[in-house]
Amino acid sequence: MRIPSHSLALTGAAALSMSLLAACGGDDGEPAAGAATITAGDDKCEVGKKDYTAGVNQFTVTNTGSKVTEVYVYAPGDKIVTERENIGPGTRVSLVVQLSAGKYQIACKPGMVGDGIRQDIAVTGVAQKGVDPRVEKALTEYKAYVIEQTNATIAETERFAGAFKAGDVGRAKELYASSRIGWERIEPVAESFGDLDPRVDAREADLRPGEKWTGWHRLEKALWKTGSTKGEERYADQLLKDLGELKTKVNAVRLDPPITQTSMTNGAKELLDEVATGKVTGEEEAFSHTDLVDFRANVDGAFKVYELLRAVVQERDAALAKDLDEGFTKVQDALKKHEKGDGYVSYDTVGKADRKVLADAVNALGEPLSKLAGAVAK
Repeated sequence: MRIPSHSLALTGAAALSMSLLAACGGDDGEPAAGAATITAGDDKCEVGKKDYTAGVNQFTVTNTGSKVTEVYVYAPGDKIVTERENIGPGTRVSLVVQLSAGKYQIACKPGMVGDGIRQDIAVTGVAQKGVDPRVEKALTEYKAYVIEQTNATIAETERFAGAFKAGDVGRAKELYASSRIGWERIEPVAESFGDLDPRVDAREADLRPGEKWTGWHRLEKALWKTGSTKGEERYADQLLKDLGELKTKVNAVRLDPPITQTSMTNGAKELLDEVATGKVTGEEEAFSHTDLVDFRANVDGAFKVYELLRAVVQERDAALAKDLDEGFTKVQDALKKHEKGDGYVSYDTVGKADRKVLADAVNALGEPLSKLAGAVAK
């Protein structure tokens, strides 16, 4: 989960994380012809126009402020249609989104916190037909993948929760990281369902005053910080209940938001941003230090999207396909160095130099991955 009041005020990893944030939110080049503009400042969110036609729409986002920002497109009920995170000061990025008729809000979040500065937009008409059948097939296969990963998450979490509730701290520790793999692979989809993501995956540092803390990381703290599960068992039950809600919502999803060609492709970039803002910095798993398991799961989820769409990308932008092939290989190679048995070493044993190698690999992949949505939407 990326939240981010604290990702702007890190301790020993500050220089590394801030350079990575800026790189991941870098300039995408010249504004695309016909793209609407979004100007995001420290106290403003200006949208170039308020009326749009149903179908694929492209925005050029410019951060004129002094803070790292992010931009969300919300459907009614704060349902996330898509987002673009980690837009560094003075940088420009593109955001591609598929919208059906209806009312939406665009939100800029300076500092990547709060509900954002919002602007209403309206979409009318009917999207043109004739979607590439390969993209339609990829959407269908991606939904199946999301369902598969949700089911795997629940199965693994049931094992983890059983050990936790039995007070078997050692066994629960062994099962903790694997219970999160499926979730981390599909997190952008899970994030689209309102407050489900923070209920399941909020970190202690993410909480606002008076906010209730539930989910994996509360259980993580009990296991590694206090060494006891006593009094925390109900939170294991709540985690399973919330994951059951995820399953219900995922199974009910049609092949429109939150799963469309643009939300799927933007989701791949969001997964890499998750790596940049939590895993590389070591903030995600503050007690267990199992960050590299999450890191790999995020990369796996992003690669799955690319894999399903690679034939389309290869045809429409062969140079981009080459960059993505090389970028994923470099990230995977950087991870291999830290493998241990069926998993990875504890992240607190990974030194600054090795963390920079990981960060550089993520940075190199982030730039071409940000162009995936535009290539598929051509």
